[in-house]
Amino acid sequence: MVNNQDDTLSATFHALADPTRRAILAQLALGEERVSTLAEPFTMSLPAISKHLKVLEGAGLIRRTIDGRVHQCRLAPEPLEAATGWIEEHRKIWQQQFDRLARFLEQTSGPAAPDHSQEENT
Repeated sequence: MVNNQDDTLSATFHALADPTRRAILAQLALGEERVSTLAEPFTMSLPAISKHLKVLEGAGLIRRTIDGRVHQCRLAPEPLEAATGWIEEHRKIWQQQFDRLARFLEQTSGPAAPDHSQEENT
């Protein structure tokens, strides 16, 4: 069964999968920005940028405030912190697996065979 945390992680990783959305998050890491300012570096329409922002907003990665016609966006770090925790937990598991494999290979290969390629034939 999928729980709410899995849904949140899925939405976060889906949002992070797109390079445009990662670039938007990088801009927002520097501070709050207007949507029009966020759109400037990209060669796509404002509606296309708005779709990217909706994905980020849906994942909880950004928060948008509206004052009249001005839309401001800011970074919301909580989903990134949850994703970082998930990645770190799984990194530790895989590191343990690699460490066990290394120990196993050291035990089964025995001592290194001497290298006789440099010996002179007499």
